[in-house]
Amino acid sequence: MSKLNVAIFKLPALYEILMEIKSELDLNLFNFTENNENFRNFISKNPYALIISSEKNKNFKNFIHYNKILKLKNLLHQINIFWLKNNYGIKSNITVGKYKIDTNSRLISKESIFLKLTEREINLLIYLKNSKEERTSLDLQKNVWKHSNDLETHTVETHIYRLRKKIFDSFGDNEFIINNKSGYKIFE
Repeated sequence: MSKLNVAIFKLPALYEILMEIKSELDLNLFNFTENNENFRNFISKNPYALIISSEKNKNFKNFIHYNKILKLKNLLHQINIFWLKNNYGIKSNITVGKYKIDTNSRLISKESIFLKLTEREINLLIYLKNSKEERTSLDLQKNVWKHSNDLETHTVETHIYRLRKKIFDSFGDNEFIINNKSGYKIFE
């Protein structure tokens, strides 16, 4: 999981406090003192960033209003809740080819058809989606199954065969996971 981007807006003292304890936080902190082009660029390039400000502003998508009475412990709790909700939402809507994957409920869907997958199948599809090139059975064995390279097994081939069959039976798609001489990949 990547770190949460948090922009502190017009609160230099809070930014300094958070910077002092940054090693204890899993955050990328950014300080903005005015609503200028740098701030607007940050917002447009980081749609899931959290903005913390003492100014009440309902234009920000992800916003925590910080007032002077708010305790730091409560602020960190609010940041953590936001991060959990944000990650849940992101994991609920991953596009892989012409399909949507919800890793939280382990479903793959296309239009109004849904198919329940195992956690391993979800991990395999996301790994193949994120790969720029074909992946060999040994690579999948190591990075998805977490087996050592010297272990000889047909686990990968068997799982991919079964997954392809499930996808074909539900969606009629025989081209989603492609296998060629170089390895496996997702057809997008």
